[in-house]
Amino acid sequence: MAYEPSYAEQIRYKRLQDTAYQAGLDAATNLEAALALAGMVLPSLANDGPLGSRGFVRLGGCSVAVANQLAEVIAAGAHALQEHRR
Repeated sequence: MAYEPSYAEQIRYKRLQDTAYQAGLDAATNLEAALALAGMVLPSLANDGPLGSRGFVRLGGCSVAVANQLAEVIAAGAHALQEHRR
């Protein structure tokens, strides 16, 4: 016989999924805003909905130029953080 989750378990899981969806949406929005500050856009950046009970952000594809620019911005930010911590 297959396991049937109780109503309370179903509600708990739904809440976890809703929280994960919101986390993914927030993360995608934050990344989109940060990229905009750097003058960049990832066209297929999106909240991809919950994966299990975790948020999931789809970054998708981009041109080589955007990938290189993103790598440059990330490296500059990482170096700035390292200098700040010293």
